[in-house]
Amino acid sequence: MAKRDYYEVLGVEKNASETEIKKAFRRLARQYHPDVNPGDKTSEEKFKEVNEAYEVLSDTDKKTRYDQFGHAGTDPNGFGGFGGFNGAGGFGGFEDIFEAFFGGNARQNPRGPQKGSDLRLDLELKFNEAAFGVEKDIEVPSLENCPQCKGSGAKPGTSPEKCSKCNGAGQIRVTQKTPLGHFQTVRTCPECNGEGNVIKNPCPECKGRGKVRKTRKLHIRIPAGVDTGSRIRLTGEGEPGLQGGPRGDIYVYVEVMPHKIFRRQEDDIHMEMPITFVQASLGDVIQVPTLEGKAELKIPEGTQTQTIFRLKGQGIPHLRGGGRGDQYVRVIIATPTQLNDEQRKLLQQFAKISGDENYRATGKDKGKGIFEKLWDSLKG
Repeated sequence: MAKRDYYEVLGVEKNASETEIKKAFRRLARQYHPDVNPGDKTSEEKFKEVNEAYEVLSDTDKKTRYDQFGHAGTDPNGFGGFGGFNGAGGFGGFEDIFEAFFGGNARQNPRGPQKGSDLRLDLELKFNEAAFGVEKDIEVPSLENCPQCKGSGAKPGTSPEKCSKCNGAGQIRVTQKTPLGHFQTVRTCPECNGEGNVIKNPCPECKGRGKVRKTRKLHIRIPAGVDTGSRIRLTGEGEPGLQGGPRGDIYVYVEVMPHKIFRRQEDDIHMEMPITFVQASLGDVIQVPTLEGKAELKIPEGTQTQTIFRLKGQGIPHLRGGGRGDQYVRVIIATPTQLNDEQRKLLQQFAKISGDENYRATGKDKGKGIFEKLWDSLKG
């Protein structure tokens, strides 16, 4: 099935800003998160689709290639086969055509230093860990230089030998006969695969590859304020380079687990707090949970259900530093159940002595009773 347009997946315009793209991703990631929709395969697939779209559109280089070439621009196999045909003596791709007509070598020198591969690590964090930051020990599987041969691939006590086919150059010249005449191209030596050396006595530990798969332990620090989709780069912690090249990097992608009480929106958090009819009517000072314990919240007399109160500075610390978001508490009036006879009698007495004037509206309808307000709305 053809992939959907990444901008369509996130529901943003092609000229959307980085902030708009990130905001759309956060909203959809929370909506389709597997923990929010347990067992729902459709939501799981959408969550993966949203992650894939964000990974491309949040990366400047990938986004540029995607805008120019579509999905093929971010697919490592998307541009294979530029060259029309690849039979014996034919052109294998654009690089071969370039070499045939211009006599140069379009490829990077295979014997030069090459940076090691980058690695990706998906890290799951608890809500509070993401809010306040955390230090973690992680295990990273990667290819490392063989400890026996020190990465040479040759058996200890021996050394790689110069390739006789290319005389150590790593490249050979090939003359091709084409309808336009004879052309000379430079290709990677098939005998030594561009290394310039061959291993006659391979290392028994790594079988001549010079690399072994190992698991490294790293101690990393996650800054306060990260959220799902945040990416942390560990420079020089990826796989080792070739021919003396530098190590690659590790990119840590954060995924934050939902909280049982709090819901995050940017750097603010939201929650609902039940209160009693008596507390709402007479007012009270209640204890509400926060990320760091409990805080007092004053409930004014006559508070209505769904009223939202703000606890300033009790939200998520800003990722770049300089303060925190706020906490918003929506109060919900809980209706008592399983009343005993005395309680029921007292409520009935309260109902008898209460008039419409006890339920006066506020705002533009201030002074009107609830029933008067209802009839006004029906009149239009």
